[in-house]
Amino acid sequence: MPPFLAFEDKDPGPSSRVPLVLVHGHPFDRTMWQPQLAEFAAGRRVIAPDLRGYGASPVTPGTVPLSRHARDIADLLDHLGVDTFVLAGLSMGGQIVMACHGLLGDRIRGLVLADTFPAAETPEGRRARAAMAERLLAEGMRGYADEVLEKMVAPYARPEVKAHVHRMMTTTSPEGAAAALRGRAERPDYRALLTRVTVPALVLVGADDTYTPVSDAEAMHAALPDSALHVIEGAAHLPNLERPEEFNRALAAFLARLDG
Repeated sequence: MPPFLAFEDKDPGPSSRVPLVLVHGHPFDRTMWQPQLAEFAAGRRVIAPDLRGYGASPVTPGTVPLSRHARDIADLLDHLGVDTFVLAGLSMGGQIVMACHGLLGDRIRGLVLADTFPAAETPEGRRARAAMAERLLAEGMRGYADEVLEKMVAPYARPEVKAHVHRMMTTTSPEGAAAALRGRAERPDYRALLTRVTVPALVLVGADDTYTPVSDAEAMHAALPDSALHVIEGAAHLPNLERPEEFNRALAAFLARLDG
């Protein structure tokens, strides 16, 4: 039976290096990870799925909780025969990584949490996500994409990066985005979970991120028993695209520790 999720699986062949699984944010797709696929797939297996409702993966209308995304990733890795791996996620993808931690147990060799935060949604946030879901269904993605582009990436980001991010947002299914927004509004509080993480973790954040500011990253770094924090200057919410060389250097150093 084919896997539910569309995905990219870059496998260079037998390697002692731990595989890397990349989980994109909202409202993007697996092409968000192009600089990381290009950098790391030469020497290790790198897997980047399109989440349910995004990219080329099927859409599930209604509500898709983070736990469903986590289950999808677990099912995909089972299908691909990937036993142990490093799990990396950005923004909503980071919250899905946290949801995966309880599900996948000791299969996870390390966590990468980029531009994300662990707290449950506030009542005001739940209302805002519900309203945005209705707006996307009524209006489509373009108006929203135009509004938030220069918060997703910094206003000074390169034009080609802005174009890529805008394209991902405008080609996302409104139904898929709305379902994920509703599900994300229901997420649990992951802060206590972070204190129980026993594997190494890397926390990354753009210095100019206003969605998940540096203070959120510092709090996660403080909660995780074994973590490193890297603040990427000259980037907002998508430092892996805005400053890929620096993002990749930090990720490479973390992976080298796990490989060793």
